[in-house]
Amino acid sequence: MASNRIKRISEEVRKVVSTMLINGIKDPRITSMISVTDVEVTNDLRYAFVYISILGGDKEASLEGLNSARGYIRREVGRQVKLRYAPEIIFKIDDSIERGMYMDELIKSVNKDEDH
Repeated sequence: MASNRIKRISEEVRKVVSTMLINGIKDPRITSMISVTDVEVTNDLRYAFVYISILGGDKEASLEGLNSARGYIRREVGRQVKLRYAPEIIFKIDDSIERGMYMDELIKSVNKDEDH
């Protein structure tokens, strides 16, 4: 179980990265359809796993754009969260939103078949 401090830092990192995705990164590969779903910071604060959801567009290109901006994002996280060492940012694709939409469509199709 993560300590309260780790949870707070994870939430602050999520806020900073989310704000940067909206108006801080000028890479054309990064679209506005990218959202941060979760952040897990390791107990030693060395790594921050940032789970992102990409709706529409080219996922590989978006991930490349994010990875090329990792240094800038790490610098901003360190500055805004005020940590002695800024954690290394590692992006991971979270497809839970897409899976949820797919399951919703399956449920709707089953319900529609039962109505007929």
